[in-house]
Amino acid sequence: MFDKLADLGDKLAALEGKLSEPALMANQAEYQKVAREHSHISRLYSLYCQFQKVQDQLDESRKLLREEEEEELLELVRSEINDLNGRAADLEQAIRLQLVPKDPNDDRNIFLEIRAGTGGDEAALFVGDLFRMYCRFAESRGWKVEVMSSNAIGIGGFKEIIALISGDEVYSKLKYESGVHRVQRVPETEAQGRIHTSAVTVAVLPEVDEVELNIDSGDLRIDTFRASGSGGQHVNKTESAIRITHMPSGLVVTCQDEKSQHKNKAKALKVLRARLLDMMEQDRHDKISEDRKSQVGSGDRSERIRTYNFPQGRVTDHRINLTIYRLDDIMLGRLDEIINPLIIHSQAAALKTIQ
Repeated sequence: MFDKLADLGDKLAALEGKLSEPALMANQAEYQKVAREHSHISRLYSLYCQFQKVQDQLDESRKLLREEEEEELLELVRSEINDLNGRAADLEQAIRLQLVPKDPNDDRNIFLEIRAGTGGDEAALFVGDLFRMYCRFAESRGWKVEVMSSNAIGIGGFKEIIALISGDEVYSKLKYESGVHRVQRVPETEAQGRIHTSAVTVAVLPEVDEVELNIDSGDLRIDTFRASGSGGQHVNKTESAIRITHMPSGLVVTCQDEKSQHKNKAKALKVLRARLLDMMEQDRHDKISEDRKSQVGSGDRSERIRTYNFPQGRVTDHRINLTIYRLDDIMLGRLDEIINPLIIHSQAAALKTIQ
């Protein structure tokens, strides 16, 4: 593994030279790409230099161990060797993590889509609960949440809600949330206190720039209609709502939350691009299905990934057999207790492929 790192210094110098080129600075998209690579190589090179320094110190200490005769000094050298071995192991682990291929979507914003499944109104209410949970998590990290489309049921829930979450490395933190989320609790309308089981589906789609995925306008059918449901004076009075159908794929996106038809169309196109990219990613993943089986972030929408049991106050993530008895904290957006173990599990699996 370390033989591959010997030329990191030359690569870093080349990237630094490239970043100072006027032509590159004029192309912001390419400049950002090179800047990200420079940042990654810089971190890796720093770790590699630290590791080499520790190895040199180990060689000196081992030499002293062979030459020294005084027992008191030998104990000090042995203690130093133990400390240095621990530091070397930590640095090697950090280097391996840096060498794990980075998900190209990790730095992207996301579209969060939550839909009611089995369970009727109770499922729709849980859609609202999950959305508020993710909003609180986003707020704690300084992210911005913008509702793109919603279908409210009028009692605090949603049949469907789609939001754009923007910020630093949003996808890297939330990409493992895709799948079926099951809730077990007593509905407020249940007179006999029986526990009901409902389910909602969550999809996390990376945002795509128009430049990255251009959609042929000839492939689109755009329909306008009057918005329905709660939403202000524009509801049922102007044809501000937009329905876009992508003919080749059959994907349909509807947006009616804005008063402006133009704004609804812009939002719908953003969601459509994300869904098209997701479809392409799913096709690619299907071709490497064996790899998907070993990863927690497969993105399989039909997979039951988590259960929220309110009577017992627990949350269970079925992919890594993690159970936490602090459901109230989780619903308040304190998701790091679940997300961090998922990331560590995924990294551990990826590290097995780094030699």
